[in-house]
Amino acid sequence: MPGALQEHREINPWVIAVAVMFATFMEVLDTTVVNVSLPHIAGSLSASVDEASWALTSYLVANAIILPITGWLSNYFGRKRTLIAAVFGFTSASVLCGLAPNLGALVFFRVLQGASGGCLQPISQAVMLEAFPPRDRGKAMAFWGLGIVVAPMLGPVLGGWLTDTYSWRWIFYINVPVGLISIIMTRLFIFDPPYIRRTAGGIDYWGIGMLAVGVGALQVILDKGQEDDWFGSHFIVTLTVIAVVGLALFLIRELTARDPVVHMAVFKKRTYSAGVFLMTVLGFVLYGSMVLLPLMLQELLGYSALNAGVAMAPRGLGSFLMMPIVGTVLSKLDPRKVLAVGIVGGAWSLYALGKINLNAGYWDIFWPQFIQGAALGLVFVPLTTATMDPIPNQEMGNATSMFNLMRNLGGSVGIAASTTFLARREQLHINVLGEHVTPLSLKVYMYLHGLQSVMMAHGSSAVHGLHQAYGAIWGMVQQQASMQAFIDTFYALAIVFLLVLPLLLVMKKPRHHRGGVAMH
Repeated sequence: MPGALQEHREINPWVIAVAVMFATFMEVLDTTVVNVSLPHIAGSLSASVDEASWALTSYLVANAIILPITGWLSNYFGRKRTLIAAVFGFTSASVLCGLAPNLGALVFFRVLQGASGGCLQPISQAVMLEAFPPRDRGKAMAFWGLGIVVAPMLGPVLGGWLTDTYSWRWIFYINVPVGLISIIMTRLFIFDPPYIRRTAGGIDYWGIGMLAVGVGALQVILDKGQEDDWFGSHFIVTLTVIAVVGLALFLIRELTARDPVVHMAVFKKRTYSAGVFLMTVLGFVLYGSMVLLPLMLQELLGYSALNAGVAMAPRGLGSFLMMPIVGTVLSKLDPRKVLAVGIVGGAWSLYALGKINLNAGYWDIFWPQFIQGAALGLVFVPLTTATMDPIPNQEMGNATSMFNLMRNLGGSVGIAASTTFLARREQLHINVLGEHVTPLSLKVYMYLHGLQSVMMAHGSSAVHGLHQAYGAIWGMVQQQASMQAFIDTFYALAIVFLLVLPLLLVMKKPRHHRGGVAMH
């Protein structure tokens, strides 16, 4: 084992970073690349779009179940062995997804893909945090963050292009060369540290089972809740009871078991606990706003799916330019101050998106997104660095597992909350605006008869022309109500972002952010 450690130390940490980033980027990209291809998948496999959406849900559920037990899997089987098995499983499942003859097979293969992919993010993050000395962890997390932040934004663009140019099956086949490179580099350059060893304790089967049931049910609730009218559905109510009972029993089990699958003791460190909560909120806002913008661009501004993906590119550009800068800045500044600037910048970008209207041009959308991308860099890198600062290396795998789980669950909650809030606000604004559309209003009367005259000039009868005029006004009411609902939702997400600022006071000043000297 000392020989393996020495071999590990002689390898340039940036080579290790590249090795794990291949796997991470591939997995994160796959969480969004399928979204834009759903209609094509549904048509090809003779299914409805709602049925095809289980290809997304099944992946997220399996991913969420595996994430928190990744630290235990690494200790039990060895981190290198677990990482290679996960990449191999993910790549093989990708091929099977591409070959799927029907929807049932695709959903099953997506479960295998999600379960394999769940290990990739926390293991790669733990490997990178350990490969770099504390003073350089900001740079390491900036590089790692590029994959986490930029990949979800490239997903819709890549998925749209592959589907339009070739076939939806190529969104899965594209993983094969990336997976093979990742396996080769992992075998050559990544080695287990001496504290990664199989423990003598038993396997907490009850804990794993309760976790799978609780987290799996919760993920399905978040993904299907709005579609099934939340608690108006017996299916959602039943899953909610299962999720609450399963997670409660899991927590009790993990706090009392001799060999828990998840070590909850890590949450006793207040900086880590505050950081995990902040990352949950970041996931909430990031994924919530990511699902809103393409909807607005396509439904209200007339963008195609591919053009909507391209229009969202400035956010990735902002992150891409800011990540290397913030990674360098963190060696000189308190990460909490950088984090505060990022939170304020992110809130402002959402406020700016809430100021646009139906006449918005490209640059009205470009700058808020660019600022948001830069702000995400200012949030993600210092937050990860500060949160993991008090964690000893032997607990790093467990800590990164929970950190990534809460970011993903935060994202699922953000998507569910944003789409639900959007639907409720749209209905409210339709009712409010509709109250003012009455023939008793002089403006409405004049507009109606003006439209009626236009319709009659094109050959419509007086009655039919009036009906068409009413339909045109109703379409305008719906469009304006929808736009106002998007504005309200962007404003709400901005407020959520600002509300977490006081948590920065809870986090302790990192000990390793100036020249690598521990500051006590």
